[in-house]
This record gives sequence, C-alpha cells and structure tokens, in this order.
Amino acid sequence: MHSLSIESLQYSYDGHAVIDNLDLQVKENEIVCLLGASGCGKTTTLKAIAGLIRPQKGVIRIGQKQVNGEREFVAPQHRNVGMMFQDYALFPHLTVAQNVAFGLSKLSRAEKQSRVDEMLELVHLGEYAKRFPHELSGGQQQRVAIARALAYRPSLLLLDEPFSNIDAQVRFQLISDIRSIIKDQKVSAIFVSHSKDEAFAFSDRLAIMHQGKIAQLGCPTELFQQPKNQTVAEFLGRGIYLDATHSGNGSFQTQFGLVDSLTQQKNDQNKGKIFVRPSHIELYNTDSGEIKVNQERFVGTEYLYAIELQGQQLEIAKPADNPLDLSKPISLKIKPHAVNFFS
Repeated sequence: MHSLSIESLQYSYDGHAVIDNLDLQVKENEIVCLLGASGCGKTTTLKAIAGLIRPQKGVIRIGQKQVNGEREFVAPQHRNVGMMFQDYALFPHLTVAQNVAFGLSKLSRAEKQSRVDEMLELVHLGEYAKRFPHELSGGQQQRVAIARALAYRPSLLLLDEPFSNIDAQVRFQLISDIRSIIKDQKVSAIFVSHSKDEAFAFSDRLAIMHQGKIAQLGCPTELFQQPKNQTVAEFLGRGIYLDATHSGNGSFQTQFGLVDSLTQQKNDQNKGKIFVRPSHIELYNTDSGEIKVNQERFVGTEYLYAIELQGQQLEIAKPADNPLDLSKPISLKIKPHAVNFFS
C-alpha cells in the first residue's frame, strides 16, 4: 500500500505548465525528496499534495483516500497532512507547549497534555515547554515544528526546505535526528529541497525534477552512479564531458587514456561522451605533462588544485600528505569509477 499516489498531475499558471503529467508513489514509512533547481515545480507539487492549490488535471490519493480528482477536491484541513516550513511558522506569542498543542483541539485537556509531553520528549525538548520561540535556537525551533507536525498523527508529512535556515555546523545532526524521529513514528514524508547534500542525508529515494516532470526517481546511490540523462548527472555534481569510445569490455578510450568502469555498461552506441566528476580525476607529477595548475589552496586535510579542462574550471583534491610539486610537470588520469556514458 502507498501512503501517497499521484497520477497524471498537471498544473499550469499563465499558460505555462508548472507540473507536467507527473506520476509519483510514496511507500509506507518512506521519505521521498523532490529535488531540483528553482522553478522546476517541486514546491508547486508539494502545495498540490497539501491542497493549497487545485491542479487542473490528475489524481492524488493519501493512503486510500482520494483528495484530488476531476470532480473531487478535499480541503487542506481534511487531508490529515502535517507540514514543516523553512521559517518554522511557530506562533511567537505562544510557548513551546502551546505551539505543539495548537492543532489538538479535539482532544480533552488531559489527552492534550499527554500528547504534548510525549512529543516534546520525542524531540528532547521537555524542559523547554514554557519557553517562547525567540528563546530557542534555530535547530530547537525546528524540533518544535516537527513535534507540532507529528502531534496529531498525520498520514503524511510535508517538509518545505526545512533545513535551509539552520546553521551549517548543526544542520546535518538535525537532519539525522529528524529523520530518526520520522522513521520511529512510522510516518511517510515528502521533502522539498534544492540541496543534494541534504537530500542524500535525509531521503530514502530522490525524485529529480526538471521542467515540471520527474527526470529520474531512485535511491541516492543509483541516481549518482547511474543517471538516465545529462540533466540528472549535471544536477547531482559538477563535472566535464569527454569524448569516449566504448570498448565493449567495460572500459572507455579517452584522450587521457583508458577509463575502466566499475559498473556494467549496456549501450547500443559505442561512441559518445563520459561525464567525469572532479573526484574521478587524479593529478600526479611526471617527467612530461601538460596540465597547468591555476591555483593551489590548502584546506587542512587536503590541497585543492584549480585546473582547466575542456574550457571548464575544476578543483581536484589531493591528500595533505601527498601534495603536488608545482615546479615539475603534471599529468592526470581518470580513476576507475561507475562511468556515466551518454551516446
């Protein structure tokens, strides 16, 4: 059974298709990230699921309940979804406990207090119950937001860039903590982000969105190592394209020599391009080399070397205990990896 099912969803604004015939299923207790650049349709999709906008076409089901269709539209307050926002959306004049209790009007006073205590204990903020939002850090406010979103037992949790305002030093600890809370509560979730690092850390599967469609859906490892097209490959990390010939035995001939693939390649065409990321490139000193280093930066555990390939600037890392000697010639080789080949 799916917690969320979307079929042939379409939404246009001023004649422009923001969501274009989109299909998506989310399994029970699964976290799926809608990942993409600004304007790709991810936030609009989230609003359609929440009922904040009404799509022109398509079906949305939350659990077994249809909430959107040709003749059906269920109001947001009746969809049993919880929401988290990037600005926390806490009421500044209410205490932490009062914020968590805000949506629990149907419970008795005793039940409400029990639920609030349970939720605050879940997010490790029991001792902060009487404080106001301005007395908390950003991470603590986001924990209050997740406690409030989960307090009334939603069927689905929607998260709109919830970590973008969190300090970088604590962001990934918060991501880990909130992911664990969602998993422990056995809630399914849709997470919107433009950050692949956040998406990799938080989600079970990623839906890469491009021009209102899902370009590819899969687990982070699958998408990174086996992108279906160049749009997906480029979004998940910077790199360059090199002309290549597929030798047929899992390797590719390039201007920088033979490149071995760690995954099996199936292609009808033997000529095309491979997408090479900086982490696939190794720089080394040699007796004769043509690689020019434009800049060297020491960043503690490694050196970063700025080079130009195919008219593009790349930074290649080397361990701090094995730096290049810039007074000597430099060459490069492409390390064995899961090659992205496009014909």
